[in-house]
Amino acid sequence: MTIALAAILYMAIVFAAGFVLGATRVLALEPRLGETIATLCEAPLLLIVMVLVARWLPARLKVPPTVGPLAAMGIGALVLQQLTDVVLGAALRGMTLRDQLAHLTTPAGAIYLALVIAFAAMPVLANWPKLRRPLSPRV
Repeated sequence: MTIALAAILYMAIVFAAGFVLGATRVLALEPRLGETIATLCEAPLLLIVMVLVARWLPARLKVPPTVGPLAAMGIGALVLQQLTDVVLGAALRGMTLRDQLAHLTTPAGAIYLALVIAFAAMPVLANWPKLRRPLSPRV
C-alpha cells in the first residue's frame, strides 16, 4: 500500500508541476522560441522537481530503500502519468492517441520521451547512494 501511495503522490506532485510549467511553456515560451527550445527550457526545471520529490517522498512514506520498491514506485507513477496525459491531451487539446504518439517523433517529443524515462527511473536514481543492497559473501 505504501508503494502505491508513493506512486500516486509522486505522479500527482510532478504532474502538477509539469502542468504549470507546460502551460507557461505553451503560452509564453513557444510563441517566442519555438516548441523545441521552449521544451529545452522547461526540461531542467522538471528534472529538478523529479529529483526533489523522488528523494523526499520515499523517505517520508517509508518506502523500503531497495531497488524493487523504488522501481515499482517509478513504474506505477509512469503508468498513472501516461493515462492522465492521454486523457488530458484529449480533453484539453483535442489530441487523439495517434496525435500524441506522432508528437514523439518530433524533437520536442524526443525531449518529452527522455523526461518520461527519467521520471520512471528517478525514484531509484535519486536514492542510489542510500540503497540497501544485500551483503556480498566474502571470498
